[in-house]
Amino acid sequence: MRAPLRWVLWDVKDTLVKVRASVGEQYCQEAERMGLNLSPAEVEAAFHQAYRHYSCRYPNYGVTQGLDGRSWWMGLVRDTFSRCRVQDTALLDTMAHNLYHNFCNADTWEVFPDSQKALESCSSLGLKLGVVSNFDSRLKEILRVCGLLSHFSFIITSEEAGAAKPSAAIFDHALQKCAVPAASVAHVGDHYVNDYLASCSVGIRGFLLDRDDKRNRADFPQEHRLRSLEELPSRLQRHKD
Repeated sequence: MRAPLRWVLWDVKDTLVKVRASVGEQYCQEAERMGLNLSPAEVEAAFHQAYRHYSCRYPNYGVTQGLDGRSWWMGLVRDTFSRCRVQDTALLDTMAHNLYHNFCNADTWEVFPDSQKALESCSSLGLKLGVVSNFDSRLKEILRVCGLLSHFSFIITSEEAGAAKPSAAIFDHALQKCAVPAASVAHVGDHYVNDYLASCSVGIRGFLLDRDDKRNRADFPQEHRLRSLEELPSRLQRHKD
């Protein structure tokens, strides 16, 4: 008989919240405030190029290379605009600073309609909640401005942990906080590898949030698939005792 469920760990971005407008649109709005006229499509493409470059050269915000989330993101923003032919160093620095702080604002993020109720339902089942997210140090403030922070007993970011999903190390860090066996912990996230496979690999009960119906296949255990967070409480209830 499996151990009773005691904790639920959560991914955040694209699980509980999402960016309200595209990166290209948000970066262009900042550029426009600085007197620049750029194409959102061009900026979006430049951002993805810069993101791939930084993620490869400085994985997990470069924490093992002497960087932190702030310097990593500001470098990425400068690189993005440089690819769009913006060369003014002071202007690049100003936009990078502003955009880094803009992403802590509530109007930048949209909470999914099913998030709040799902968190409340899990707590009402007597389960404790924590966050395990590939994110930087701004996450706590983002959860606060989105009205979600009070649900969680702890927040673990990949920047803080020094390891990013799908590494087992970040889940081991979370399990130490939970102080229960992995079999007494569930994890909910939207990424098949980083959230589902990674959590299952350390013995946690993984649930994959599949809002876009991408995993409706015979080779995936459908009891681990959620089309909405509304389905989660009843699944957890079965494992609680």
